[in-house]
Amino acid sequence: MSNEPILTVENVRAQYGEFIAVQNASFSVPAHAIVSVIGSNGAGKSTLMDSIVGIHKPESGRIMYKGEDITGMKPNHIVARGLTLVPQGSRCFTRMTVEHNLIMGAFPKRARAGRYERLKKVYDLFPMLYEKRNDLSGSLSGGQRQMVAIGRALMSAPELIIFDEISLGLAPTIIKDIYARIRQINRDGVSVVLVEQDVARSKKTSSYSYIMLKGEMVLSGKSDDLDDESVKNAYFGVR
Repeated sequence: MSNEPILTVENVRAQYGEFIAVQNASFSVPAHAIVSVIGSNGAGKSTLMDSIVGIHKPESGRIMYKGEDITGMKPNHIVARGLTLVPQGSRCFTRMTVEHNLIMGAFPKRARAGRYERLKKVYDLFPMLYEKRNDLSGSLSGGQRQMVAIGRALMSAPELIIFDEISLGLAPTIIKDIYARIRQINRDGVSVVLVEQDVARSKKTSSYSYIMLKGEMVLSGKSDDLDDESVKNAYFGVR
């Protein structure tokens, strides 16, 4: 596995009006790795991810993807470069069928040529989606809609996917299944950022972990090297 970072985030600061949500946040993602960004609700994780993919413009700092500065770039241009986000909340186009949702993911020019081959791979990864391909996405369960969202991201031919708290509100059996699919996606060559509140699951799945608190990265290292006590203290801000 290459140690060269596919994504490097340097001293990013993001805010909403006077409220500073992210301050001096830095982390990197080696190519083909799974990296966790762990923190409690309100730690600034989602704002940081939105800043990376162009949804929220950071006040300062730099975001490098595959050696290119993408800071402040529009989301569609970032997706076209192979970096995509699966947002929290099982989001999909509820009045469209499952298959139409998936095909929408292949909108970037780089993704159009092989879209039907990727569609087959998505159905192989999530057989349930093939069974329900003609159903409206709004009729699906939360876990099934999350699979649609992941499949739609895969249709864009990504090299890096950010999963933002995709287990939120889902049953444990569904979460276990989705995480197994994420590991398969990574084995197929896609780099992964896991944004989670669940410390144990995140550490178990990832090679590297970053703990975020009040908009800052307060602890980082190889997941296997971070002891539970240090992680707990960083997570809750215990000194």
